[in-house]
Amino acid sequence: MASSSRPTPGLTRSLSRAVTPPPIRSCRCLDRSFGWWAAREACQPPRGSDVGGGERGGLRVCEESSSQTGAHASPPAAATQRHCGAPPTLLLTTVSRQCPALDTGCAKWGGAAGGGAWARAARPQRGLVKMALMVGARVLARNLLRPWSRLPHAVPGRTGPAAGGGDGVRCFGSPRVLVETDPAKGVAVIKLKNPPVNSLSLEVLTEFVISLEKLENDKTFRGVILTSDCPGIFSAGLDLTEMCGKSQAHYAEYWRAVQELWLRLYLSNLVLIAAINGVSPAGGCLINLTCDYRVLADNPKYNIGLNETLLGIVAPFWFKDTLVNTVGHRMAERALQLGLLFPPAEALRVGIVDQVVPEDQVHSTALSVMAQWLAIPDHARQLTKNLMRKPTADRLVKQRDADIQYFLQFISRDSIQKSLRVYLDKLRQKKG
Repeated sequence: MASSSRPTPGLTRSLSRAVTPPPIRSCRCLDRSFGWWAAREACQPPRGSDVGGGERGGLRVCEESSSQTGAHASPPAAATQRHCGAPPTLLLTTVSRQCPALDTGCAKWGGAAGGGAWARAARPQRGLVKMALMVGARVLARNLLRPWSRLPHAVPGRTGPAAGGGDGVRCFGSPRVLVETDPAKGVAVIKLKNPPVNSLSLEVLTEFVISLEKLENDKTFRGVILTSDCPGIFSAGLDLTEMCGKSQAHYAEYWRAVQELWLRLYLSNLVLIAAINGVSPAGGCLINLTCDYRVLADNPKYNIGLNETLLGIVAPFWFKDTLVNTVGHRMAERALQLGLLFPPAEALRVGIVDQVVPEDQVHSTALSVMAQWLAIPDHARQLTKNLMRKPTADRLVKQRDADIQYFLQFISRDSIQKSLRVYLDKLRQKKG
């Protein structure tokens, strides 16, 4: 195809502008994925500056100049993309050897191929192919540089099919808490993966809270589906090994983590849908009770309930309050005293779950329900949720330290430690 010196109207408008905004305030190099260096946070020019002519979603090519001499500095050029209401602007540079086409394409980005010509305007005569490369690079960078990439032990971002998610679903997370995100739908799926029974260890609790916080801070996402990656098990609840034979300091740290997860889930502004695909006693049931809607697989083995008394443990007042708010005082009193575990049909009757469906339809049903909840304006739904739940959460917030002290006194009793050791020994014998 013969090249032309005439620009193509509309197609290169945002790329052909070479602007010089005020110096970018600061940036930090945080990640390297698929040949990209990412520098983010505090990378947005001072408020009021005009970058790229103000087009929403356009690609701006800008340069940082010296405030003293006006001479160009040595780093490569930066491509910034600004969105209304989005997190701070991203500052992106390319690595020439990973994507040489970008250095010789519609814009010169510096480095060896660029010859230091940072914000050189796009060359329309290069054609549509190289422009497509640039747009693709912008989209890739936007998808890679999400806040969750700072998660400890994070899995590098990847795009591909996921269960129930289709194309374009991204995965990230940690070894024990997997997260699949679908930005197009504004929905994420958090999967517990701590085999064999998804026990809520201190590590799982911490990673769960971090993952939820990242999703809440990213305005792309409005809803989360909670489920399990372990077949037949949603979660067996709190990790008893964290509460047996440890120090007082460890017990306190663990119980504070349990409190934090409950508060995060119970007061989350996100729509939380539980896709319960396995048994869910004790702490597993508590996680489900914090959700806005609960879908349970129709399998007679998949029992759910707060059964702490069967282990000689008393459910804390905020466990009790959560159940009372869900099924009513009388049913909660009976269930807590007897440590009842409800099969699907009974769980639906008493109101612990909202829907029972065939096991292969749990995820699709959760997605369908999520669409109904997301049809409601966020501000109205969030304010209503806070109105209903804040008094219950405030009881724990005001008594967190006292609740931890009570837990320490209770769990340190010789009789409780003995009961836990006996129960754990039985579990080990079954495994053996």
